[in-house]
Amino acid sequence: MKYLLDTNILLEGLLLQARAEEVRELLLHAPPHTLCLSDFSLHTIGLILTRANLHHVFLEFVEDMLLSGYLPHVSVPPESMSDLVKYQTQFHLDFDDAYQYTAAALNQLEIVSFDTDFDRTDKGRKTPKTVIHEMSEVP
Repeated sequence: MKYLLDTNILLEGLLLQARAEEVRELLLHAPPHTLCLSDFSLHTIGLILTRANLHHVFLEFVEDMLLSGYLPHVSVPPESMSDLVKYQTQFHLDFDDAYQYTAAALNQLEIVSFDTDFDRTDKGRKTPKTVIHEMSEVP
């Protein structure tokens, strides 16, 4: 099973918010190449961290997670934007959630998010805690 990490998952950990430990556990226990990040999330994380004057945190994140190859990234190509809009209207999602949903659908990924908006979709979502539990059950 492979998973797409929503933006809020990584920001929770990077900004040391309430569920940061849950995110840390997921990142520590997930086998390489089982977690993915969308390019939309990468750019959003960059925007949020640099606006908060946390440029060094963003650069460390890119080096540790992306340049190292630990966290592959996926994107939604222009020819799939019609699917994105379809999902946005079908599930009543904001653009960012529809982007994540489309990226997950295109790459056969489960969505890992704290955002309950994904609960309205047929894919649903998992939390880091749920994924950790699933990984511990795999023989």
